[in-house]
Amino acid sequence: MKTLLKATLIFLFLCVLAGSAFADGNELTCASSTAVLNRYVFRGYEISSNSIVIQPSLTFSYDGFAATLWENLDSSEHATQYFIPDKPGEARFNETDFILAYTRSIGRFSLAGGYAYYAMEYSIPGDTEELFISATCNVLAKPTLSIYRDIAEFPGTYLNLSLSHSKLICKSKDITLDLGASAGYCAGDGNWCRTYQLSTGSYDGEMYETWHDGMLKLGLTIPLTAKLSIQPLVQYWFPLSSGAGRIINGVPYNPSGKIDETFVAGVNVNYSF
Repeated sequence: MKTLLKATLIFLFLCVLAGSAFADGNELTCASSTAVLNRYVFRGYEISSNSIVIQPSLTFSYDGFAATLWENLDSSEHATQYFIPDKPGEARFNETDFILAYTRSIGRFSLAGGYAYYAMEYSIPGDTEELFISATCNVLAKPTLSIYRDIAEFPGTYLNLSLSHSKLICKSKDITLDLGASAGYCAGDGNWCRTYQLSTGSYDGEMYETWHDGMLKLGLTIPLTAKLSIQPLVQYWFPLSSGAGRIINGVPYNPSGKIDETFVAGVNVNYSF
């Protein structure tokens, strides 16, 4: 019911944008992207294993506003420390995200804010919601600071600092080498985020708050037409602190599980309408 409500609200939002576009002559744009990867990793957590994931998304944009629908299809669900499937080995759409955002440029800075709804089949507490803000400085490496605040099932704050740079390596084909890096900091403030305490043998310790996940990315963007491009890519995820990867007598210090060193490989297919 909650998912249906959010989908309805987004549909109405898109209708308003489309109506505004026809009313004032501004253009409503649409872009799609589909990632095919060897696993799904979110903020360092490995959500899938031993399968291929397909992640389609569709974004409508108008005058700084954007609405995005994103999904994750696991071709053969297998258990990880973050995910226990109901029907192992079967293909399933196990996550649908709805994101609304507004972006505005001020000088060299791009400022954004918005709302995200995560409908997750693998989340025991249920679906959750976040508010977020971000700031990007449009200089070399485009440093971006993003702050996410969960307002539903997982109260806490997640900060992410990222860098990205694309360098033209084949002028005749417009092929670019794409580099990226990010660092995440996690600060929980609910009982779900208490750490494991050896003396009690349970998760009743201090709140989990530490540098959490790091990611390095390498890709190539290869235009096929004016509107269609592909991007082969690899990512390397790793814990940023001892707390993020800590194990105590075989039990993760972090109640959501430890962060492992993980490689992601695949391809993005991007199309603009």
